Amino acid sequence: MKHTLKITLILIAMFLIAQLVGIAVINQYKPDVKQINVDGKTIENKTYNFPFGMNPPQDTSPESNLWSIVIAIALGVIIILTLMKVRAELFIRFWFFLVIVFALGVTINSIIVHSQISLSARYLIIVGIPLILAIYKVFRRNMIIHNLTELMVYPGIAAIIVPLLNLPMTVILLVLISVYDIYAVWQAGFMQKMAKYQIEKVKVFAGLFVPYIRKEDKALLEKLKKSKSKGKGKKIKVSLAILGGGDVVFPLILAGVVLMTFGFFSAIIIALGATIALSFLFYYSEKGKFYPAMPFITGGCLIALGLVYLINYLM
Repeated sequence: MKHTLKITLILIAMFLIAQLVGIAVINQYKPDVKQINVDGKTIENKTYNFPFGMNPPQDTSPESNLWSIVIAIALGVIIILTLMKVRAELFIRFWFFLVIVFALGVTINSIIVHSQISLSARYLIIVGIPLILAIYKVFRRNMIIHNLTELMVYPGIAAIIVPLLNLPMTVILLVLISVYDIYAVWQAGFMQKMAKYQIEKVKVFAGLFVPYIRKEDKALLEKLKKSKSKGKGKKIKVSLAILGGGDVVFPLILAGVVLMTFGFFSAIIIALGATIALSFLFYYSEKGKFYPAMPFITGGCLIALGLVYLINYLM
């Protein structure tokens, strides 16, 4: 096991909570569907309640949306790697800040989207609260605030993407991301460099993040405290348990599409499948080695999806 049991369970619990929160948020954004007649043809008109003008276009296909998402991800990675080379930490931090504000706004809006409060009061809530949380997250570096906001950021991002895809396109997306993850971690190695750069230079990490001190290092720390020299010149290693944001949001997108297709119970099965697969990865991973999580998570998601189809077929 790469990390201690306690830290592993904390990371798995946060992953599952993010999936469950995400399913709840996506459920709140189910569209109002009306059938209208246009030139003798009956078509579905979907009305969404996303804030900030983020309602998805209705004149695009899931196939074209998939490739738009893939291209956007590829461009995002290229831009990040380029900014790393020119040491544009401030720009990256501002970029993260904006994404955090918008994603938190979408998540918080899901709580009040069906309430009767005025539009001005609603925007005060969905802009004011995310701004405060984003400032603490980006500029104050509080671990608790960081992880709490991460649990709300990915549901917001997934809620925006889910309406753009159908089930086959979502499965293709997860497979493509898994292949990319394998290449980025095991072949090119730039995924580790991006994570290290975010933590050490940008001071903001896009993912779940739990620093801890191992038992042997704690014992050394206690020994140094009792020592007369107070351990001057010696450093205690702080271990990091991290899970990238993509590892959280992509299975959540599948769970959201399954929610729209089969219902709430089926979406929970996807979330559990992803969580079990991640648990196996953490259990069998070795200290000091890096692993691409998405291939394992995607495998768990696909097994869970097969179970969903079987249950719905039998019912």
